[in-house]
Amino acid sequence: MSSTARISNSNWLFLHAVCVFAFLYLPIAVLILYSFNREGVGGFPPHHLTLDWYRTLFGDGPMWDSVLNSLQVAAVAMAISLALGIPAALALDRAQFPGKALFRRLVLLPLILPGIITGLSLLMLFNLTNTKLSLATIILGHGTALISVATTEVFAGLQKLDRSQEEASLDLGANYWQTFWRITVPNLKLPIIGAALLIFTLSMDEIAVSFFLIGRDNTLPLEIWGRLRRGITPEINAVSAIIFVFSLVAIVLWYRLRVRGEGQPDVGTEITAAAEGQMV
Repeated sequence: MSSTARISNSNWLFLHAVCVFAFLYLPIAVLILYSFNREGVGGFPPHHLTLDWYRTLFGDGPMWDSVLNSLQVAAVAMAISLALGIPAALALDRAQFPGKALFRRLVLLPLILPGIITGLSLLMLFNLTNTKLSLATIILGHGTALISVATTEVFAGLQKLDRSQEEASLDLGANYWQTFWRITVPNLKLPIIGAALLIFTLSMDEIAVSFFLIGRDNTLPLEIWGRLRRGITPEINAVSAIIFVFSLVAIVLWYRLRVRGEGQPDVGTEITAAAEGQMV
């Protein structure tokens, strides 16, 4: 009876997993399928497949302008978030200062707050300083909202870091700055890359903060949202399918990079061994 019960539970769990994955990914599959439908959206299954909607998309100037705007915003926001998030993570892990517990909670606050609150508060700030809304204000908004992502990812990597490698580097005569660039940063390569990819993806997808801070130039989510008010078109399905493919490629590349990185020895292993030999 026990083996029969185990088989029954396994079948139920398998069915449950299939239902969950179908709920998550069947809409994406339908979206991609309709991007090839000559009749547009409606009528399942599509009977006449075509690439005309992709040709229309490639000739759509405003859509590609919004794509370039989103790429610029995501790239600069990623740089800002990492530039501020990595020192914040180092301060949380290595430094002792009054109010550290409060600082840790404040760093995480943008991750917890709804995007509407962040966007509205930044809009009020820019109005007070008479700052004209543009892509620059969106970059500042995304960078501010996503600092917490960089901080949490890098802080988690620092928690797993072997401090003996840094101590060995210092024992061998390197200063703190050299140790940071040659030992700490290479060992944090995977958390930093993971944080960068996550920040880039979240920035490309951000609509709440962008809605309040947008000027004359649209980002891709706002461009799609504006067109959806006139109805779903296969052209929107086509650009969504392209975004999905690029996201899938990024995930696969990140997975391969992570597997390769975990299979290699730590950066400071040889330095640690050399320091131990010097001590002997």
